[in-house]
Amino acid sequence: MSLTDDPDLQPILFDLFLSMYLVTVLGNLLIILAVSSDSHLHTPMYFFLSILSFVDICFISTTAPKMIVDIQTQSGVISYVGCLTQMSLYAIFVCMDDMILTVMAYDRFVAICHPLHYQVIMNSRLCGFLTLVSFLLSLLDSQLHNLMILQITSFKDVEIPSFFCDPSQLLNLSCSDTSSDNIVRYFLAAVYGFFPISGIIFSYYKIISSILRIPSTGGKYKAFSTCGSHLAVVCLFFGTASGVYLSSAVSHSPRKGAVASVMYTMVTPMLNPFIYSLRNRDIKNALRRLHSRIF
Repeated sequence: MSLTDDPDLQPILFDLFLSMYLVTVLGNLLIILAVSSDSHLHTPMYFFLSILSFVDICFISTTAPKMIVDIQTQSGVISYVGCLTQMSLYAIFVCMDDMILTVMAYDRFVAICHPLHYQVIMNSRLCGFLTLVSFLLSLLDSQLHNLMILQITSFKDVEIPSFFCDPSQLLNLSCSDTSSDNIVRYFLAAVYGFFPISGIIFSYYKIISSILRIPSTGGKYKAFSTCGSHLAVVCLFFGTASGVYLSSAVSHSPRKGAVASVMYTMVTPMLNPFIYSLRNRDIKNALRRLHSRIF
């Protein structure tokens, strides 16, 4: 489903979404290049930030290019295989975003609450292990969604009330008994929603408790500044995700839900590099060094 039927808005939307996509890819690539090229940033926090930037590029690339082409060609058709592929990749990368943000919260918890043991606990082996587990859990979520969708036999010549193959919208197309699918959906919501959010909240509860025990104001500011950017990204990611599903539950207009999905799938990945580069002195310095090295 297109975002609008107004032909006069189509060129504006094409230019807008193409610009957003290019800015997102370029911004996140700069973060990856800055982290990889600067030895000062070869730490667990910036390792996970570069992983997050890579996942954001993949995340937006699953939906934005197809939507941009559809606007340009005035066509909203996608094949069965193409839809399953897009849904699978979307599920993988949205879960990876979720998992990596949770791992980053744990990293900040260790750094602030156990600073003397930080290098020992957050070693390269653990960082690689946490990244691998995040990917495997995301792959599991994607395969479970695939299994549920493949049970829908009448999945042909249907209109999906979204601008991409949203797993939640695809599951709503089923005309058969969906009680078992609903159980799996609630289970996935608990594993990939409740537990990560609980882990992030617990981490920040411990972080804030530790910061409040610091006697000097400067020390408190310095400690909190190391996790301020991450907290902003977490609020943006989970806030827009909650907004999408609340708007779809409250509003009966599919197009309004599709517009809300744009915030979640395009605006969030685009803003992440700006949040980290504008609020983080190390990233800004690394980008300056990268710029001077290239030019």
